[in-house]
Amino acid sequence: MVKRNTRSRVGGPTGGDDAMMQAAAIADAAERPAASISDHHEQRLERMIDRLPGRLQTAIRWLRRPSLRWVRVPVGVLLIAGSFASVLPFFGLWMLPLGLALLAEDIAPLRRVRGRFLDWIERHRPHWFTSSQAESGTQASPPPKPAGK
Repeated sequence: MVKRNTRSRVGGPTGGDDAMMQAAAIADAAERPAASISDHHEQRLERMIDRLPGRLQTAIRWLRRPSLRWVRVPVGVLLIAGSFASVLPFFGLWMLPLGLALLAEDIAPLRRVRGRFLDWIERHRPHWFTSSQAESGTQASPPPKPAGK
């Protein structure tokens, strides 16, 4: 004779609570990776911005503030347009990625492309994500020249 389990799978009055707690835990786990991914992208962008000259860092951080979308979008478009005038002395191809990066703050498809590009840079040029202060502290200084003669 086969003995069957006659207990309910729900497990009594607290069984429904357990199922709800499990569902909440699954929902929390599903939200956590998205938050950690965006935090990771933000950290990588900040490390890249840290490598820029001081005045440019200040300008980029100011433009990235969420309340300045009305400034960021026209500046991004102007930078992209200026990149096509790269034959002129001030304008150049450096303006294209900067303009796209600024527009990526507000346009989701560009944000995904920016994330993929940052992934590529992280794989192929990991030293770009180290701060310039860390690099200067780790470089060996040349040996001192002997005095005299």
